[in-house]
Amino acid sequence: MAIRMKTDVLSKQPKPSKQSRNTLSRTTRPHDLDGIPLLSILSGPARQRMLQELTEAHYSKGDFIFREGDPTEYVHIVKTGTVKCVKSTAEGKECTLKMLMPGDLFCCDVAAFNGASHPGSAQPMGDASILRMSKTAYFEMLQRNPNAAIEVIKYLGNRLNEAQEKTKDLALDRADRRLASLLVDLATRNGITEPAGIRLTVRMTRQDMANMVGVTTETAIRTMSRFKRDRLVSGIASCLLIRDLPGLKALASGSSPPQIQRRLDRSQNMKLVIFCSAASDCAYGEPSNVHEVGV
Repeated sequence: MAIRMKTDVLSKQPKPSKQSRNTLSRTTRPHDLDGIPLLSILSGPARQRMLQELTEAHYSKGDFIFREGDPTEYVHIVKTGTVKCVKSTAEGKECTLKMLMPGDLFCCDVAAFNGASHPGSAQPMGDASILRMSKTAYFEMLQRNPNAAIEVIKYLGNRLNEAQEKTKDLALDRADRRLASLLVDLATRNGITEPAGIRLTVRMTRQDMANMVGVTTETAIRTMSRFKRDRLVSGIASCLLIRDLPGLKALASGSSPPQIQRRLDRSQNMKLVIFCSAASDCAYGEPSNVHEVGV
């Protein structure tokens, strides 16, 4: 998940595939990396020194940037593409912990500081370019730049809040609310506004969506079908258009958008009619074979 805070400027290995690991040249123009929040808070010599510590690697879908259990030797920054951090069970099932967008910093957070191994794996969701620097160089940069260290502290606090919120969502929220919240987050962070709505730039599979909200693929498919029926979204998982962002926000917060409320009202009315009909039949001693109907 992106590092997004109101008051801070920080906001997101089976073997890698064939990739380049060229050290960033000293001739790299600063504006080439102006989209990286961590670099934007540094200036002058501090910025140039950090640029010399960075290396760049390219990955494709199916690669691993690091595996669960690997030592935390580097801090990573997404330059281009999208990365997912996943946790796997012994049976091979996956839960996506967070998604990382360009500019996001990642290294399993606390593990980088306490020397533990990576508690999860990081995989690109397509072609991705990743900047990285050694953990030692990263810590030295924080010691030399107190402002950057303060922003990282804020970032870690935000990550903790996000983890607590995700735990609450998985434990208490319905599947449709969780999926609506995911789509709102993706649209807000990296969507492209079009006349018909907001186009998501993240290329996901239906399995990716299910893993992100902790449901089965079948449940994700049924929920997305309802969203399309209610004109909240259109398209397929790999190319989604958000047609009604306010409606998704209302659903994610626990309210029902007008179109969904109308459908629920129709459903309740149908059930009431069937119930009254059944009661009438029973009053006259006639057998009743009633099945509840949902819309």
